[in-house]
Parts: sequence; structure tokens; C-alpha cells
Amino acid sequence: MKPMLSVEGLSVRIGTGRGQARILDEVTLSVPRGGTLGVVGESGCGKSTLLRAILGILPRGTQVPAGAILFEGRDILADRAASARGRIGFIPQDPYLSLNPVFTAGAQILEAMRHHAPGTRRDHKAKLAELFRAVQLPDPEAALDKYPHEFSGGQRQRLLIAAALACDPALVVADEPTTALDVTTQREILALLRQLTAARGLSLLFVTHDFGVLAAVCERVAVLYAGRVAETGLTRAVLDDPRHPYTRMLLGCHPDRAVDLTGIPGTVPAATAQPAGCRFHPRCPLVQPGCAREVPPMLPLAEGHAVACPFHALPLPEPALA
Repeated sequence: MKPMLSVEGLSVRIGTGRGQARILDEVTLSVPRGGTLGVVGESGCGKSTLLRAILGILPRGTQVPAGAILFEGRDILADRAASARGRIGFIPQDPYLSLNPVFTAGAQILEAMRHHAPGTRRDHKAKLAELFRAVQLPDPEAALDKYPHEFSGGQRQRLLIAAALACDPALVVADEPTTALDVTTQREILALLRQLTAARGLSLLFVTHDFGVLAAVCERVAVLYAGRVAETGLTRAVLDDPRHPYTRMLLGCHPDRAVDLTGIPGTVPAATAQPAGCRFHPRCPLVQPGCAREVPPMLPLAEGHAVACPFHALPLPEPALA
């Protein structure tokens, strides 16, 4: 069965005063039909640009010199007539900045439904009230006429989930949707998202920087570093047996796994000054002379697990004691 979404060799460039920014380089990943894929990595690794490319909202002046984005078998990057608007639902990161404060919650979502969902306004209002009930908002009918400031942060995120589902999408794209929430509310939202996508048979692309959140929602994972895919595979396989040095060190920064507080030395390189060869080599404890010269290919491992590092079998050195 063909995947719901397939990103194939995608490269994205943006011209800046400091030269050309290489945001994404030959990124390849896929979201299975009815399945979930998590994209994880530090800030500055290209996660948001990847989402913008999929949603068709890249900034003006952006160049896409290579690659394709196939959604339901159509290249939506090359053929704007094959627009996926209405077929891809989007859950943004910040529930406080994503809703217009001068319009009611119902009016904002109904406007999108008017353009992308069949039916009358009465049909749309009835459907939206049912969605508000499905996302467990109290008094769904009354919630249609409330303004954003009348909802808590967790309730606003539920509104955004309802908005993402309002036009019956085949794919939902979520951009770190629990970052602004407290831990208890975060767990509730993740459980709700997992329940709704499973019940509706939706595909889910979930972007996060937190492996704990990813493990709670996603079946598969792609680790992104400095615009390239470093590792991909089943979530449980990557969590239990991470192979790329970056994945291993990133997992070592998670509070549940950390053995020290050193983190990963250095920072993600600027998009205008990407190193040659493996982009992680300036920070990598396993670096070899060839790492600075050659871009490592994706090496297949067991069960769809693949890693872009020829030295993936080497152990990481023990962290130095303070």
C-alpha cells in the first residue's frame, strides 16, 4: 500500500544577506496510511520548514531545487492544482497565538469549513458542535459562541484539534502541539489526539523535540539533524537501540535517561554555514577523518531501521566526570 504522504529527496534553500541558507537537504520520509510518524530534533534542524513545505506555505523567495512531496499519490509541490487544502489538517504549536481574539471560536472554524467542507452553515455548526464534544470541551453548543480568552490553554488546544479535523482530513500535521501546556494537560491532549486519529483512521505527522512525547503518540520516527535525516525506524526500535551518535546523545539528554547534565557539546550549525560531509561531525565523539569529507548514506538495519552513519556500531565514550 502506498503511503499517505511521501517526501522524496526534498531540498529547501532560502537566500539571506549571509548567503544561501540550506534548510533541508535531500530529506526522505513517509507517513503510512492510517499510521503515525514523529519527526524529532533540536531547534534549528529544519522541522518547521519541512511542515511549511508540506502545507504549501513556504516563505516568499524560498527555493526548492530538488525533491517531491507526494500526498495521496499526487505531487503537491510541483502541481499546485493538486492542492491538498482541506485534506491536510494542521495543529499549530501555540494555542494562545493561533486564534483571533476578536472572533468567536465557532466563527473562525466555520469560516474554514465554508471553503473546504461540503454542506450548509447549519450542517457545519452541527458538525462542529459534535467535534467540540469529541474533543471533550464542556457545553459544546455554548462553546461555539465563546471567544478565545474564555477558554483555558488546554481547552484552546482542544479547539485547534477540532479545527484540524473539521474538514475531514486524511492527514493531520501537528507542530509540537503540547509545548505550551503543563504536564497534566499535555498527557490529556496526547491521549485525546491518539484516540481521535485512531478512531477516524487518520494519518498523523507529529513534530516534536521530546522523545517522551513522541513515544506516547508515534509508531515510527525520523530523527532530523541540520536539515538531514540521521536515523529512521520504528519508534520502539529507535528508542531501545538508537544507532546514530546524534540520536544516542539526544536520548541521553532526556530527563528519564540522562546520566549527567553535560548535554551535547556545541550547537546546531547555522543554515548558512553547514559543514561539509556529515553535518554532525563537529559535535560527534565518534568522528573519523572521512566524516568531514563524505555525506554518509542511509544504511539499512533490521525491520526498516536505517541510519546515516558508517560507525553506528561503535560505542560512545563514557562521559567525563566533573
